[in-house]
Amino acid sequence: MPESAQPVTPVTFPSSFLWGTATSAYQIEGAVREGGRTPSIWDTFSHTPGKTADGDTGDIAVDHYHRYRDDVALMADLGLNAYRFSIAWPRVQPTGRGPAVQVGLDFYRRLVDELLSRGITPAITLYHWDLPQELEDAGGWPERDTALRFAEYAQIVGEALGDRVEHWITLNEPWCSAFLGYGSGVHAPGRTDPLASLRAAHHLNLAHGLGIQALRSVMPARNSIAVSLNSSVVRTVSQDPADLAAAQKIDDLANGVFHGPMLHGAYPATLLEATSSITDWSFVLDDDLRAIHQPLDALGLNYYTPTLVSAANGVVKGPRADGHGASEYSPWPGADDVAFHQTPGERTLMGWTVDPDGLHELIMRYTREAPGLPLYITENGAAYEDKMDEDGRVHDPERIAYLHSHLTAVHRAIADGADVRGYFLWSLMDNFEWAYGYAKRFGVVHIDYATLKRTTKSSGHWYGRLARTGVLPEVPEA
Repeated sequence: MPESAQPVTPVTFPSSFLWGTATSAYQIEGAVREGGRTPSIWDTFSHTPGKTADGDTGDIAVDHYHRYRDDVALMADLGLNAYRFSIAWPRVQPTGRGPAVQVGLDFYRRLVDELLSRGITPAITLYHWDLPQELEDAGGWPERDTALRFAEYAQIVGEALGDRVEHWITLNEPWCSAFLGYGSGVHAPGRTDPLASLRAAHHLNLAHGLGIQALRSVMPARNSIAVSLNSSVVRTVSQDPADLAAAQKIDDLANGVFHGPMLHGAYPATLLEATSSITDWSFVLDDDLRAIHQPLDALGLNYYTPTLVSAANGVVKGPRADGHGASEYSPWPGADDVAFHQTPGERTLMGWTVDPDGLHELIMRYTREAPGLPLYITENGAAYEDKMDEDGRVHDPERIAYLHSHLTAVHRAIADGADVRGYFLWSLMDNFEWAYGYAKRFGVVHIDYATLKRTTKSSGHWYGRLARTGVLPEVPEA
């Protein structure tokens, strides 16, 4: 038999694998003034002129608050068995303090009930960047009190939903909250203070630890608690010692600053040294690291593209985009001697290089970093231009190819011994893409923003076949 005619072994995932999509509250819910909800930092930021593309806001978003039953039906029709979503803190606890607003919790009770009735496993993220504005006015994440308030909020939500929801995530991408929100200012609340960004990182870590304690105090022991980190795959342009030192600095600031205390109970010594000109870390109080270092049941990994660095060595720097939006301010405190470079290869509409090997590398790193800890891919996906034909069907072959290559990388990691138990595609629907507004589409369901009509894209049908069978479909010919 000719080699070209050899049968291809199907790429098959475990039968217990979770196949889901992910969203976040501010990006999809809308209804920002209903049910007692008060402004979050993203409401304030998006209504500030010049902060988002075309002045876009999440006021309506894709109106999931009113259309959640239809959206759950879409997931069920696709054959998905899991859905990761976030709770809007200011919908549940409008000032970030005090008792819950029950009408806010009722929305999430209805959503969870609808998911369960359709056989879809809910996975809750407690914090996906929508800090109540009143807490920011009191100092925000750079202040210790915000971590204490988060623990109270976590307990409220855990008491309300912990009997029916088994999968919990404390924080989504705390790196973005700390360093894009308080360092480069391209995310809410838009502050540009290196010291504030490091203080915010620590208090997000503390919120994570205190939040776990609060959840465990009110939920069944069977429930799984995780955190979702957008850990960077950091590469160097050469093996020159100066370039390797630059990579270590960025690895500490992107990864070690969170997984150090969360997984190992300490900040990396190299991180403390690199940032010593900014702070002596005296805001880390006795017992903080013990509080942060709570046992985890799983770890969520968000991955989009690798990071390529070198020592600056006179490299002329333009706006500090670093893959996260242009700013004259750096999101990397203490790393002014590091230069960032565009990684080679095909790029998505975000300008991010398509590099599935990076996802395999990330999974295997945390297989070594946290042996025995189950892993979930809690975000992975791509923005591309969609093509709608005359019949109203939406085609996105680039996204299918992207998903196929990255899911192949996940399967390869499982074959290499990684305990990966689920994959949450970003995102279910096109939505408000933060400072990019509505210009970047990540969904496998197309949204007509004029009518809010939902149309499943070709990638959604492709992903649905995978979810129903556990077998990776081939990439259709163009």
